[in-house]
Amino acid sequence: MSSCYRFVVSGRVQGVYFRQTTVNEAQKLRLSGWVLNLPDGRVEGVACGEPEALEKLRLWLHRGPPAAQVESVLWTPADAPPTPGFVLRR
Repeated sequence: MSSCYRFVVSGRVQGVYFRQTTVNEAQKLRLSGWVLNLPDGRVEGVACGEPEALEKLRLWLHRGPPAAQVESVLWTPADAPPTPGFVLRR
């Protein structure tokens, strides 16, 4: 059964390829959704897919790419319609 979650990641997460590596990870996990930078320096996204794949992404978000310094990850269920693929929004 497919589920969707909204995530908001705080810390040093902009300017460190966080969005692009999130897209790469989500695509490897066959998730759909999107990710974008927020004006306040956080990164937000929605991921939809199988529970095991979502859990792997959730754990990855707590680390992020090597240059990131993740302080917190807000992970909440979302009523988002699944979209084809996983994309970077601007």
